[in-house]
Parts: sequence; structure tokens; C-alpha cells
Amino acid sequence: MAETAQARFASVEAFLRHAALLKTSPEATQRRVLVCLGTGCMASGAREVAAALERALAALPAERRVALNLCMKKTGCHGFCEKGPLVVLWPEATFYKGVKPKDVPELVERGIVGGEVIERLLYVDPKTGKPVEKYGAIDFYARQTRIAMRNIGLMDPANLDDYLLRDGYQALAKVLAGWSPEQVLKEIEQAKLRGRGGGGFDAGRKWRSCKSAKGTPRYLICNGDEGDPGAFMDRSLMEGDPHGVIEGMAIAAFALETREGTIYVRQEYPLAVEHLERAIADARARGLLGERILGTDFSFDIQIARGGGAFVCGESSALMRSVEGKVGEPRAKYVHATDKGLWDKPTVLNNVETFVNVPRIVEKGAAWYASIGTARSKGTKAFALTGKVKNTGLVEVEMGTSLREIIFGAGGGMLVDGPKGAFKAVQTGGPSGGCLPESLLDLPVDFDSLTDAGSMMGSGGMIVMDHSTCMVDVARYFLSFLTDESCGKCVPCREGLYQMYRILSRIAEGQGTEADLAKIEDLSQAVAVGSLCALGKSGPTPVLSTLRYFRHEYEAHIKEKRCPAGVCKALITYSIDTSACDGCGACLAACASDAITGTPKKGETFQINTLQCDKCGACAAVCKRGAVAIS
Repeated sequence: MAETAQARFASVEAFLRHAALLKTSPEATQRRVLVCLGTGCMASGAREVAAALERALAALPAERRVALNLCMKKTGCHGFCEKGPLVVLWPEATFYKGVKPKDVPELVERGIVGGEVIERLLYVDPKTGKPVEKYGAIDFYARQTRIAMRNIGLMDPANLDDYLLRDGYQALAKVLAGWSPEQVLKEIEQAKLRGRGGGGFDAGRKWRSCKSAKGTPRYLICNGDEGDPGAFMDRSLMEGDPHGVIEGMAIAAFALETREGTIYVRQEYPLAVEHLERAIADARARGLLGERILGTDFSFDIQIARGGGAFVCGESSALMRSVEGKVGEPRAKYVHATDKGLWDKPTVLNNVETFVNVPRIVEKGAAWYASIGTARSKGTKAFALTGKVKNTGLVEVEMGTSLREIIFGAGGGMLVDGPKGAFKAVQTGGPSGGCLPESLLDLPVDFDSLTDAGSMMGSGGMIVMDHSTCMVDVARYFLSFLTDESCGKCVPCREGLYQMYRILSRIAEGQGTEADLAKIEDLSQAVAVGSLCALGKSGPTPVLSTLRYFRHEYEAHIKEKRCPAGVCKALITYSIDTSACDGCGACLAACASDAITGTPKKGETFQINTLQCDKCGACAAVCKRGAVAIS
């Protein structure tokens, strides 16, 4: 007898029967209207678009709805957040961007019912200027290889059967049908999966170390804290593919022979928590989580712990203290979590992206996964591509893909044309990562290459900068962030980062000396050596990398009292080039400090009172003639 939609699977065989029946069900062949309800699209009004689509589709005559064989799915993030709200017609793969509620009647009547393509809602390729209809033909998607993000944007995260239609829980069933814990461990080791949370530690080695450690029970933790500014890969995975996280953790728990798992999610991710809680409840109800999973002797359950927003709690030992209800502070690294982690018991901690890779490795084999990437960095990596680039959002590429391919391929190139808009640097690895120059654009992106270049993979933040960016100011910004987020437990981090920030502030204000550069380098070494956790150990990286590749900018600030990018207020002056000014008055209207004098009139020009000017840059931003000069 076939299981109903809500029945608990009594065995692996019962689960496999249900999954097979789903593949032949009417739902499996339905046309889908995929509406992105990721956090980014919702900020652009996707809820209203989804509601309007629901009303419009419900208003269609019943016989037409049946003939269309149509359903609407509220999905997670598609990755192309800047272009939202997004609507995709599937399996046609027609991609519509910037959809508004007012567009819905036309979208339904012409696009969905009539089968026409609504050209004005299509993505326009910035290189050709031509609209692109198909999802997979857009460079942003075509240049990606999606393993971790294979499901997000293509299914309803609140619908377990949607996940099953995409072969969800097949890997767990495969393991429970006859694998041993040792076989799972060997598969992860042979795949050479490295943790995607920042350190890049070998996952198989970590799991085996925990399994070999003395003491029980063992614990399993998924790190969904993701505190790096601009990074949102894990958030999108938890929101858009919560069952993928759960299945990966369940397979890891089987290998470790543990019953208890925790997903640590930062307080700022309420939608991720909502979707995870729903997925956990549904998995329990169907026998995919909890006691005697799929009728076997394996039992495993997951709880959610919510972080308070402290950046340092992304560090493993601080995170574990936070789960225990203690102050989130790191401890010395000679105490390994695999020996003494949560509650001083053997513990494995990996991040969200790491766990989502696990089912795919089991499903397709270690050899398949190890064939992707570079010699020491296997598989793919997801990045949050942001900054001065045309296509911002989530991209997942094979390890070893060059920075150039990511930025000028999937990213579509620089946002603004001209000298100021040319590529200058890319910062990888979050606030503790390094800034790499144009000469390294062909650097392959993998754990070791980035480290050798003076940066790091980190959790996957990637910020592109043009020549309007001051590298001294960038280093100061990240030091300011890290200074604020330091837990203060160890003196080198607490005081060293602050002193480095003060020196950089002096340089940015035109008060620096050549001796300051030597002081910064000495302090960097002391902070890196003396800090307990990665926040302090890698904290000097933004400074050291900018000194390594952009030392001339520091020297310009110190020796010439000049900011080449025109960013540091103490070192710049605004003036109006009278030969270029046409007297339009735009600068006068934009100036909030009344520092501009003159009368809007053709043939007249304006002047800036430098003593009254607060150097906000509003005048330069609105001047269409480029008459506002920065010196």
C-alpha cells in the first residue's frame, strides 16, 4: 500500500517506494511558477508579487488551470539578488527580473497562459545590450557549477515532497540501507572535502579524530552564524534548502554514531530559523529524523540554538560556549574540539555549506567529487559577490576558477566605465581577509592559492573595488569592525587591533609618519602570534595585504598628505572647475552645508567655500558635467 503524503516511513523500502511514486505523480510533471522569496527579493517587494500571482492564478477558470497543469512555488534565494524580485517559469526556464505587482496581470495572461515572452522583464546582458530569455543562458548562472546550491531557487523549502522530487534523502536512505559508519567516513575522506567555514580543515580527518576520541556522547554542530559583512551563502542555504542541511547532518551523525545535533543560527536570520524549524518538524513526522530513522536502529535529532549576533561566536570554541549558555569567548587552540568540545565532549563542527555537500558526495561518489576542483581543494565554493561589479549575488564555482572569471564572467565586469571605475582590488575572506590587486586577477581561487597571496578563502565573501576606493580607508574600516567585535579576552587582540586602528586613523587624517608603517607591521605580527582565535590571528590580514600590494597609497597619505582615491576627508579639497561648470545649480541644491555660492543661470559659475565644506561629496555626485574637482 502506498504511503500517504503525511505517513511516517516505516522502513527504507517504504521511503524509496514513496519517492519513486512521487517521480511519476502529476506534481512531478507540473509547470512551475517559481517566485523567489529569499530575504533579498523580499526586501524588494517579492511578498506582494507572490500574493498578486496567487490571486491571479486562482482567478483563472478551473478548466484552464487544469489544462495548464500549473502550480506556483515560493522558493528560496536564486542568487541574483540585485535583480529581484525574480520570477522563473519552469521547465521553460524563462527568467523575469524586477517584477512588480503591477506586472502580474500581463505576466499571467501573456506569459503564463499565452506562452509569450515579455521582453521588458527580461535580463539585459550588459556586454551585448540584448535581452536574455533563458535562466541558464545568463552569464551569471551559466558560469556557475552548483553543488551546494543545487536546490535553492528551484523548490519550495517548506514542502518536503519538493525536496524528495529532487532526490532528497536518497543519500541518507542509501547509507541506512547497508553502509557502515566506517564506510561513510572513508567516502568523505576520499572525496577530500574541506570545511567551507573559513579554515578549510579536512572534514574527513576532523570526523575521524572525533570518532577516535575518548568520551561519550559525541556531539555534532552546524555553524550557521555567518557574521562576515556582506556574506549570505549559509543564510540562503538554510532558507532555501533546509532539508539539505538536515540530511547532511544526519549522514555525518551516522558516521560519528551520535544522537544529538545542533544548528547554531545568528539572531539576524529569522527566516532561516523559521524554515529550519518547519523542516525539522516535517522530517521528524515522516521518520527521517528522531528515533529509529526509517525503521533502522539509527536515531538522531536536531535542535536549533540562536546566537546573539556576536561575530566572535562564529569561532568554534566561542560558539560552543554560547550553546552552553556561557559568554561566547574562545579558548586556547591546543584544546581540540574533536577531543573536548561541547560540554567538554568530542564534537564535530562544520558550517552549513560543508554539510549540504555531504549528500551529494554519498549519492554520486567520492571519486566524482574529487574530480572537481584542484589538487588540494576539491569541489566547488559559494561566494557572495558584492561591490563595484555589475552582477552582484551568490555564485558557486569550481575550486581553481580564477578571480577574473568570477568577477568579469559571472560578475559581468566592473559597474562603471572609465578610469575611476576600473578594477583596483578584490577583498576575499571577510573582514579578516586580504585585498588582492589587478596583477593577481588570474589567481586560481582555492584555499592554498589565496593564503599564499596573503588573503584567505574565509566563508566566501568577495568584495570588488574600483579606483574610487582608498585602500588605507578599507583597511581602517575592517580594523574598526574587528576592534568592535573582539571579545576582549586576550590582550594582543583587544589592544593590538585598537592600536593598529589608531595608527591607520592618523595616516588617513594626514598625521602619519613613515615610522608608523613599521609599527603597524610589528603590531600585526604580535597580534597574529599572541591571539587565541582566528579573529585576532587573521585580524591584521587586511592591513598587511594592503601594505604588500598598495604601499604607495600609504606613502602618498604620509609623504604627500594626499589621498589618491579622493576618499579621506582630511586630505582632500573640493573645488569647481569654472571652465566646465554650466551654472545648472545642481550642486547648489545638493549641498547641505551651504558651502556653495552662486546663482543658477546659464553662463554663471559656482564657488565652494572650503572652510564651510564638510566634504560629503554630494556636489560631485550630482554634477553631470564633471565640473566638481577633488584634489
